[in-house]
Amino acid sequence: MKNDFVWWRDGVIYQIYPRSFKDSTGSGIGDLKGITEKLDYLSDLGIDAIWLSPINPSPDVDFGYDVSDYCAIDPKFGTMQDFEHLIAEADKLGIRIVMDLVLNHTSDQHPWFKSARRSRDDSCRDWYIWQDADPSGKPPNNWHAVFGGSGWEWDSETEQYYYHMFYKQQPDLNWRNPQVRNALLEVFRFWLDKGVKGFRLDVFNMYIKDDLFRNNPTKLIGRRPFERQIHLYDFDRPELMGVLSDIRQVVDAYADTYVVGETFLGTPEKAAGYCGEEYLHACFDFNFLESKYKPQPLLKAITEWENALGGSIWPNYVCNNHDNPRTATRFGVGEDDERLKVAAALILTLRGTPFLYYGEEIGMRDIRLKRSDILDPIGKRYWPIYKGRDGCRAPMQWNAEKNAGFSSATPWLPVHPDYLKRNAENQTEERYSLLNFYKQLLVFRKTHSALIYGDFQVVSGNSPHVLAFKRSYAGSTIMVILNFSDKPHEIILPEQIADYSIAFSSIERTPKLLKENSIGLSGSEVLVLVKH
Repeated sequence: MKNDFVWWRDGVIYQIYPRSFKDSTGSGIGDLKGITEKLDYLSDLGIDAIWLSPINPSPDVDFGYDVSDYCAIDPKFGTMQDFEHLIAEADKLGIRIVMDLVLNHTSDQHPWFKSARRSRDDSCRDWYIWQDADPSGKPPNNWHAVFGGSGWEWDSETEQYYYHMFYKQQPDLNWRNPQVRNALLEVFRFWLDKGVKGFRLDVFNMYIKDDLFRNNPTKLIGRRPFERQIHLYDFDRPELMGVLSDIRQVVDAYADTYVVGETFLGTPEKAAGYCGEEYLHACFDFNFLESKYKPQPLLKAITEWENALGGSIWPNYVCNNHDNPRTATRFGVGEDDERLKVAAALILTLRGTPFLYYGEEIGMRDIRLKRSDILDPIGKRYWPIYKGRDGCRAPMQWNAEKNAGFSSATPWLPVHPDYLKRNAENQTEERYSLLNFYKQLLVFRKTHSALIYGDFQVVSGNSPHVLAFKRSYAGSTIMVILNFSDKPHEIILPEQIADYSIAFSSIERTPKLLKENSIGLSGSEVLVLVKH
């Protein structure tokens, strides 16, 4: 019996994109004081931790994912005192703070890189990855950057190439250098000493590159050169395990802590392989996020993830984040939120830690921008094939006031025009709103241990539109039945359900007792049964 609450295992983690959550200063950009102002809202929602996308100083070439100082707060978000106050106030409500650490690369404006590019003899030179040109003057190998072009940038001052997996303004760090490794481990200690309880590691499996700089094998299929490579040598190197072990030792020296990794180009097996008692607590597998709104592909993603983890590693699930179109945009139909309730019920009743993304709970849709209004550099480069990530990063819709209550100034990105009706204030008052559905389901989850600790068992039915599964723990059994169709469906379960009663539904249901194994479901219904 698991008696002690472990927040990262038993709780729910809520991701905030700080630029877009709440502006307290009238700058048009969200900030730390704004987040602090909304802690009561988050507590009322029922979350247990906040994951903050990067808040370190940054030139914002990649909107915070190009860090120029690992141990400071970007002034546009506030001060270190503001951050410490946020931690203290969140702690009073039982909410932990998880920081996003971008340790594969720095900004080219970081003092380390500014020093490194002064000369080949500089003390920081080997803190980054430098190589001579090949005999013909071209880059040393065929490694490409994720955002397009070669991964090698020529530095005319010192006449060598430096490597960058992302933009040229994001030079990759040399994790093979013990000085670099020690300096980055100190970054963890710095924030842990501040009271931070967890870390999300950006593209952690890129930390180590091949020390011989061998060319990646190529293949014929792929839209861009990057996709036409088999990435054997530019990431996922075996020496990474030693780095992860060092990180885990540092984090474990502090109580009640957690570290989760973003597995770049991951598979369930790859992500699971980086987890364990000596490595990361957890990693993301994005097959679930990338699945279609159908029971079969979602169940396939769940099953593959469960099988890869093998029962000893705790799963996590995410439907939305700062890099992908929102669930409401992918799954929603018009302004109807019933499908979003099905998606919410799935992620909040599976075995594992649910990660929510700000605005998900009110069904925020992606904003649409003209090409001239796009801010995300990758969107500018690949428009219209890929329009970038601005759409899912729009300001939080708090109320029907100017700028959705996000800011008194013009927001850095436009507010979605549906904010007059779709906002947190309106949905708080609407009994059957998506926001109140999230709140009710989160309360239900916390009060039923089978939904937190129980195993996962698929229940077969006779409808391809319905996903049903059981969660059982310590003599308690819960059955979750989700209708992914907008139309009513009847399913016949393989067991008698007279011993079950209706405990939770997204519609009004009477009677509450069940007598047969046939159940008629309304369109997009969420039905949760509890065994007596």
